[in-house]
Amino acid sequence: MTELTRRNFGLLAGASLSALAMPSLVLAQGKPKVVVIGGGPGGGTAARYIVKESNGAIDVTLIEPQKTFTTCFFSNLYVGGFRDYKSLTHNYDKVKKSGVKVVHAAATAIDRDKKQVIIAGGQRIPYDRLLVAPGIDLKFDSVPGYSEAAADIMPHAWKPGAQTQLLVKKLNALKDGDQIVMIAPPNPYRCPPGPYERASMFANVLKKKGHKKSRIVILDPKPNFSKQAVFMEGWEKHYPGMIEWQDPKIHGGIKGVDVKAGTVKTDLSDYKAALVNVIPAQMAGKIARDANLTNASGFCPIDAASMKSTVDPNIFVVGDASIAGDMPKSAFSANSQAKVAAMIIRSELTQSRAFPARYSNTCWSLIAPDDDIKVGASYEPKDGAIKATNTFVSQKNEAADIRKQNYKESVDWYNGITADIFG
Repeated sequence: MTELTRRNFGLLAGASLSALAMPSLVLAQGKPKVVVIGGGPGGGTAARYIVKESNGAIDVTLIEPQKTFTTCFFSNLYVGGFRDYKSLTHNYDKVKKSGVKVVHAAATAIDRDKKQVIIAGGQRIPYDRLLVAPGIDLKFDSVPGYSEAAADIMPHAWKPGAQTQLLVKKLNALKDGDQIVMIAPPNPYRCPPGPYERASMFANVLKKKGHKKSRIVILDPKPNFSKQAVFMEGWEKHYPGMIEWQDPKIHGGIKGVDVKAGTVKTDLSDYKAALVNVIPAQMAGKIARDANLTNASGFCPIDAASMKSTVDPNIFVVGDASIAGDMPKSAFSANSQAKVAAMIIRSELTQSRAFPARYSNTCWSLIAPDDDIKVGASYEPKDGAIKATNTFVSQKNEAADIRKQNYKESVDWYNGITADIFG
């Protein structure tokens, strides 16, 4: 794979729009209006690219309740002590300067008949095209005994912010001999390698503190996981005997948690833990579900060539909320999908040229200092779905300099994608 730098990130992350023909015609009634819900990797990228690639010919409003955005991607490196919290937090100042109107309010409903988004307070914002990028919501009840309130004791930290800070606080308070239990989520979920990178970061912190008796148990509802072979090789190398992964054949089924007792019950055993990290099942963000953009899976079906909702031709869905075929739910995927959607929206509203959709993704995972592994692919629409056209994954027994370069590459990517989203 080409070495990833901030300069060439835009090319690798998805369809580059900079070479597209500029719009030849703007709709007669004045500037067409695009509303974007969600200011993360999907929504933030799309808003900036629509303004940029239309040369300002399209009026773009971004609706995002938070005035600063803390990235879930790279938050595991904060957990592991490799980054500080501030480095994950970004504002919308440059987004506003780029020509995007940013409304810091919650989108409460979508009126698809009137083509309006309703925000907190009742104001209605009209659109010609709507792009929805609400991320995921958690199915707290997918783990018996767990709830949103229980997350204050057994954090999930699968949405960034206070939950991630709570997880780090609990991790740093552990004493040698304390046990960590993680309940991994079922498919599909945000960031497939994420739970296992997090377990690695737990182990890194414990090792640095000199823990000899502490253990980490991962209870997984899945029979396998992303980059499993290289993760398990890395655990044995860096943290021998510290991390135990159990699939359903071993634990027999996750029966639930007792928040007060600090225990996790399985068919095999009851696990007492000083830190329980519960990552529940997931679904598309509430605004998408309320607008009936989801199907029985809880996520949003899309047209593979455009990221357009199959439910409503005036709405596009990108990022974690979408059903994107072979593409995993990741920040890289969302950014790549957003560029395709932005291209199609610009083409439709300004009657300018669009090119065939191309997508890409890479996910890096840090196991230990200078030991970083990756997985990724390029994708194209095929037979009504987004299909991988070529793939790559880190291999066992790789040279140390390759793993070290992977980490440098991941940092370059983080700098590149955050600049792409936030300016």
